[in-house]
This record gives sequence, structure tokens and C-alpha cells, in this order.
Amino acid sequence: MNQLKKMSLTALTTMSLMGATVAVLPQSASATTSGIDTTVVDEKWGKPTFIYGGGLSESQITETEELLNIKNPENVAVGSVTGQDLINYLGEGSGNTSSMISSVLVQKQDTGEGVDVEIVTPENISQITQDQYANAAITAGVNDVKIEVASVSKVTGESALTGIYKAFDVNGEELDQERMEVAQEELETTNEIAQENNGNEEFDTAKFDQAIIDIKQSLADLKEQQGELATKEDVERIINEALEKNNLKNAVTQDQIDQLMALFEKYQQTSAIDSAEVKEQLKNLSNTVQDKFGDALQQAEDSGLVDKVGNFFSQIWDAIVGLFK
Repeated sequence: MNQLKKMSLTALTTMSLMGATVAVLPQSASATTSGIDTTVVDEKWGKPTFIYGGGLSESQITETEELLNIKNPENVAVGSVTGQDLINYLGEGSGNTSSMISSVLVQKQDTGEGVDVEIVTPENISQITQDQYANAAITAGVNDVKIEVASVSKVTGESALTGIYKAFDVNGEELDQERMEVAQEELETTNEIAQENNGNEEFDTAKFDQAIIDIKQSLADLKEQQGELATKEDVERIINEALEKNNLKNAVTQDQIDQLMALFEKYQQTSAIDSAEVKEQLKNLSNTVQDKFGDALQQAEDSGLVDKVGNFFSQIWDAIVGLFK
């Protein structure tokens, strides 16, 4: 019996460590990206577009160019994003440019490629995920584009969306004002919920990103099937179903569900709700997000964790059976 007790205690310790390990893996997994090539001129926009935060000094702009691996500045269109841009695109803000630090490098891709976001400086933009950026950008009407985000200092990162809008604007592609405003609210709401669940073992950021995609897709399907927008009750049901599907029902509180309800009641009022383009972009993003679930399992397998855990519990079972022989 002492042997069984010892094995049981060891099992509990191992399961605890295993849970901690598996919980970390999805956070560290990221979509692979080849980066934006600034050594050639792309014919879609002519040049990749570098939009730097208007609050940066000249030396910081140069540092940001290096972070974004801009090798040939002459092959890149350059602009800045200001506090006034924030007001113009989002209808809010103080107009203070000094706080605009986040910068982006943007390049259009072939049709069907989807929205691909890479945070080049995750040590300085640690709150918002790549897929939160992509999800919100799709809401705003951004499509088939590669985006690299960087900051020379620690920032929350919400203003990077404004830089993306500015990149489209300077290339003659006008985005819908209402959708840009809802996209910003989406980024702020999803980030707030993710931060409130920081350290919660039942919350997984990648699965939450997928839940947001599922909610958008379900609202669009309902509109297509019924010919009308979802009721408040429909929105709440769809949100709960998405959370349940992604194993987040016990992590997200009712207050947070209420926040999501307020967001998606606004979302379905925009043209994004019945956009075939949005539907296609969300499908591509969903594939990227779900790949991360597989990446996490693959990391566990590559590290030998899965085999070790399986062998350990096999030994536990053999020990238990041995006690009754």
C-alpha cells in the first residue's frame, strides 16, 4: 500500500506538471511567416508600405526599420500615423501623436492568401496576439495582406490597427468607417477579456481567438438563413455555443459574455455580416488558428512528453494490478 501511495502522489505531481506544460504550449505556438521582402518591388501596391508611429524620434524610426528587416528603404513606401489619424479613422482619441509608437510594414498578397500577421517584437507587444490583430483587421475590411508589427518600447499595441488603416489609405484603398470603429472595439474587448484571464488555466488564448471567429461565422450564417439579424437572445446563444465548443465556458464570466454581446450586436450591424470576402478571410484565419492547436500537440510529442506520460501511467497501472496478484 505504501508503494501505491507513493505512486499516487507522484502521479498527482506529474499530472500537475503536465497540465502546466500543455497550457503553455498554445501560447508559444505561432504561425510561420516568410516575412515581407523589401529587396524587390511588388506590383500590387508597387512597394511594401511602412507606417511608423508618429511619436518616434528619427533614431527610433531607424531602429524600427531594422526590427522590420527593411533592407532596401528605397523599395518601401513610408508614412507616419498620427493622433489625428486615430480621430479620422476611429472617431475617437485625444489627437496626441506622442503616444503613437507601434509601427507596421504592410504588403498586399494574392487573392485567397488571407490576413497574415506577425508580431516582430513580442517582448514589447505582449498583450495582443497575432490572431487578435488579424481578426479585427478582417472586421475592418482588410483582406489578403501580410502585416508585420513592431515597437521599440513596451506598448499595449492597440494603435497598430490605425497604422494598418493608414497603409491602405495611402495606397488608395478606403475602408469603411463604421467597420474600422467596430474593429477597434473588438480588439480592445478581446484583449481586455484575455488579460482578465491571464493565469487562468481554463483559458486558452488561441481557442478564444477561434471562438471569436466561430461567433462571426454563426452570425453570418443566421443572417443568410433567416434573412434578418440575430436577436439579442440569438447573439447570447451563439456566443455561449462558441465558448462551449472551444472549452471556454468555465473560463469566461457572465460579465465578459455581456461585453461580447454588446460587441457583436454592433458587429452584425456592419456590412461585414454578409460579406463573402469576410467569410473567406475568416476561413483562412480559422485554419491558421487551428493549426496552433496541432502545433501544441506536436511540440509535446517532439519533446517526448506524450510518450513519457503514457509510459508513466502504464507503470502506475502495472503497479496497481501487481498489488492484487
